[in-house]
Amino acid sequence: MTAENISLISEGVKIDGKLNFAGSVKIDGEVIGDIKVEGTLTIGKNAKVESNIQTKDVVISGYFKGEMHVSGQIEITSTGKFIGDLIQDNALLIIEKGGLFKGKSITDADKENSINASKDK
Repeated sequence: MTAENISLISEGVKIDGKLNFAGSVKIDGEVIGDIKVEGTLTIGKNAKVESNIQTKDVVISGYFKGEMHVSGQIEITSTGKFIGDLIQDNALLIIEKGGLFKGKSITDADKENSINASKDK
């Protein structure tokens, strides 16, 4: 059995660019840019992320602004703030009391229905 590859972006670190992670990542710093994570993305309590993100699962305890594509579960903790568009393969959204979600939540089923409705017109 092998340990999962986990990357860490520490508090005080600022990154602007395109990031790809084969495993999971925890962000405690500030990131602006595109992020692709094959595992779980954790946005720490003091983190600030402005990005377009593609990931399997995500836990948001800090600040996120942008567009996020999630194939698994998204959890917004009591300190988490999500501002933007959420596009999910499955409707697995958890928001703890005190957490903020401001934006649109779209599931693939919603996209299929809106595409089909557009074709019917």
